[in-house]
Amino acid sequence: MTERKPPGVSFESYVDKQIRDAQARGEFADLPGVGRPAPAVTETTYDELWWIKRKMAREGFSVLPPTLALRKEAEDTLAAAAVAPSERVVRRLVEDLNVKIRDMMLKPPPGPPLGLKPYDVEEIVREWHERRAGLHDAG
Repeated sequence: MTERKPPGVSFESYVDKQIRDAQARGEFADLPGVGRPAPAVTETTYDELWWIKRKMAREGFSVLPPTLALRKEAEDTLAAAAVAPSERVVRRLVEDLNVKIRDMMLKPPPGPPLGLKPYDVEEIVREWHERRAGLHDAG
């Protein structure tokens, strides 16, 4: 739109006219989502960054600060270690996680404090062995 608002015309009237003219030219006919209901709003408060968060989620980007993302990764890794098929896999998972935790501990915190310390690989492996023994006894 390169046309300027004429003097003496209220801004609201001018905008309404521009919208009506664009509708008459069919400029709104092929917009994405036309004819479908708007997505449900699940948040109870207005978040001005909603569209950025939705785009980041769609693109697979994390919206968590790095320390919180690592906490989530630690939860997921420990859950994966609990059901790992072998001791070697348990050790690899926990050792890789510990490298990331140590790396994060040595950096200045980019967000909330990490609140984690490296895990005791031997303790995790011992728990894994106990769970496996319990599964074999029950099965």
